[in-house]
Amino acid sequence: MLLKETIQDNYFQGYAYSYPHKSAYRQLSPARSLDDIWAAEKKDSLFLYVHIPFCEMRCGFCNLFTIANPKSPTQSPYLDKLQQQATAVKSAIGEQAKFARVAIGGGTPSYLSVPDLEQLFTIVNSTMGAVTQAVPTSVESSPKTLTTEKLALLKQYGTTRMSIGVQSFLLEETKALGRPQKTVEVQHALQLIKDSGIPEMNIDLIYGMAGQTTQTWQYSLDQSIAFEPEEIFLYPLYVRPLTGLGLQERAWNDHRLQLYRFGRDYLCANGYEQITMRIFRRKSAPQMPATPYDGPTDGMVGLGVGARSYTSGFHYSSEYAVGKKGVKEIIHSYNEQQNFSQIDYGVTLPVIEQQRRFVIKSLLEGGALDFAAYGNTFGSHVLQDLPELRELYSLGLVADNTAKIQLNKQGLELSDVIGPWLYSSNVQEMMKKYDLA
Repeated sequence: MLLKETIQDNYFQGYAYSYPHKSAYRQLSPARSLDDIWAAEKKDSLFLYVHIPFCEMRCGFCNLFTIANPKSPTQSPYLDKLQQQATAVKSAIGEQAKFARVAIGGGTPSYLSVPDLEQLFTIVNSTMGAVTQAVPTSVESSPKTLTTEKLALLKQYGTTRMSIGVQSFLLEETKALGRPQKTVEVQHALQLIKDSGIPEMNIDLIYGMAGQTTQTWQYSLDQSIAFEPEEIFLYPLYVRPLTGLGLQERAWNDHRLQLYRFGRDYLCANGYEQITMRIFRRKSAPQMPATPYDGPTDGMVGLGVGARSYTSGFHYSSEYAVGKKGVKEIIHSYNEQQNFSQIDYGVTLPVIEQQRRFVIKSLLEGGALDFAAYGNTFGSHVLQDLPELRELYSLGLVADNTAKIQLNKQGLELSDVIGPWLYSSNVQEMMKKYDLA
């Protein structure tokens, strides 16, 4: 289908943060061994992602793989299993594997206690060999779970970036999101991060909830800017099946678009530059050292239930769920698992799907789709492999450049249409057939 027909005044069709979506994964029979999966892979610049599926509450908009306020001792067996999994994974990737980036997400990693965080970083550093004091290391957090002691430990282990989910500085709006929080608690948490000495802070905000206006949106933007975070992420509200807000259908596309444009222009007028549809970086922020990790081509090693791993032609993870019952069952299964050297859930990517992934990640992650880099990877020209990309030019969504394709302001605005538009018909069909639990 043509992109022009796909848009249909709906700029918010899906966040293509990876490809293919996990709902295109399937049970494997027979299972594959980790050793075989990683044997022929390039492993000199990997991304290590560790998933902590615990939060102090389940937000109404959340579709992440997490459970709220788990009762002890859920965390402890989980971390013990994480150690067991890490041992198996490290054996498969080998001692020569090198990590260029580390991210700890969830869920809410800062939900863990100080001793649990200590155990977590021991797994990352000692077992996996990812030296967090030497590579960019990001940790996600929430206002209620941050303490001076936790931040001191994170700083000690070399954390370079703290991301905090604020969403809004107004209690009425966070209540509408199913995540009530007092502004004073948020401000206290932000000041703790500023005082911790961790080099970078990111604030996540959400636009599009019921009752939000440009005036209340500006208030949250102003409150964020006052703390001078290095980055601010602006997320459109998506409501999905089996999430709290997903049970309430309302048309709010124009509302979200108005707030997106206001937020984009306001941040750009107040010292920030737009990197992607969602990412805005403070112009005066010091530049962090560049890493050799290349998202479209380098591999990712995922640890923990819900974490994904990427090789060049195969993606895998634990089973996928969004609903509370399904998530709890999968976490329980992980805590009971005995063998982490076999993979029984994932998807194989033929070359055409690898090409689409390269294009989607290159276009939407803030850089550009470089023709030479694509040619070096696949031995062909991207406009021959995916001729539909030419429509980006005819619609005026990219600059006229013979060396690369880079979304302009209008193109970035359509990121959540362009991403899903580039999904293959096969992946779309697999996603439609997935039984979401």
